[in-house]
Amino acid sequence: MFSAKSGVFIVSLLSLALAGCGSSRFSPAPSAPPPLTPAPSGAISNSQLPPPSSPSGNPSTAFPQAPAQGTDVAALDPNAGAAPEGPAISAGGVAGVWNVNVGGESCRVATPQTKFGQGYRAGPLRCPAPIDGVKSWNVSGSQLTFYNENGEVLARLSGGGQNFSGSTSTGQPISLSR
Repeated sequence: MFSAKSGVFIVSLLSLALAGCGSSRFSPAPSAPPPLTPAPSGAISNSQLPPPSSPSGNPSTAFPQAPAQGTDVAALDPNAGAAPEGPAISAGGVAGVWNVNVGGESCRVATPQTKFGQGYRAGPLRCPAPIDGVKSWNVSGSQLTFYNENGEVLARLSGGGQNFSGSTSTGQPISLSR
């Protein structure tokens, strides 16, 4: 009934079990090392610090004088007009999944490049109103716009790269980030 292979297997199994009994894993733990002798410490002294002194000794010259009233300062040119529009964004730069913050609530919006509605299909993921009604998105210049199923604007954002910010049609602040 037993073959030569079975016998070799049983003998090697028994020798392995007996070898485990002689292991040092089951011996008692070594004793703890002797405690260290404390290092000597010096004496501690207690005294008052001297009072602070000004750098030059004269308190009136410790700080520089304030500029005179007629001093020129940098200013914006009042005739410059509005700030220039940011760089144009592309649909490829917007496509993907975005983390959205709408009035302090967070959700996600998927913006694939699938043609639909006013531009491309959009999919809000557990978003609060009005972003829960987003069905499409599009870019124009440096502006990203979200639309509902009727083509009405739900939010306008500007920015680019990894961040956009703007407001919803109801006036709530909205920001997108990756």
